[in-house]
Amino acid sequence: MKKDIHPKWYPDAKITCICGNTFTVGSTKPEIHVDVCSKCHPFFTGEMKLIDTAGMVEKFQARQSKASTTKIVKKVEKRRLRRLEEEAKEKERPQNLRGLFEKKQ
Repeated sequence: MKKDIHPKWYPDAKITCICGNTFTVGSTKPEIHVDVCSKCHPFFTGEMKLIDTAGMVEKFQARQSKASTTKIVKKVEKRRLRRLEEEAKEKERPQNLRGLFEKKQ
């Protein structure tokens, strides 16, 4: 192994969870703070709960609702504009042969 390229190893690094659980492991950092551990993770506890860090769930739900309504509004607006264009073209069209010949001259 090359010398002086590896980070310092802490065999007794302290891991602290938001729920208050602490334990030690080997790591390259002396202290680590985590959001979820085996004591509070829904998979291990059997409870269904959302772990919301800084309102991320609400932000995601707001983006999803805004995106879906924006997409629908854009589609409806596009259809309306296309229909108006088609109606304008239809009004410009001559209704009979006389109108066609008069328009050309």
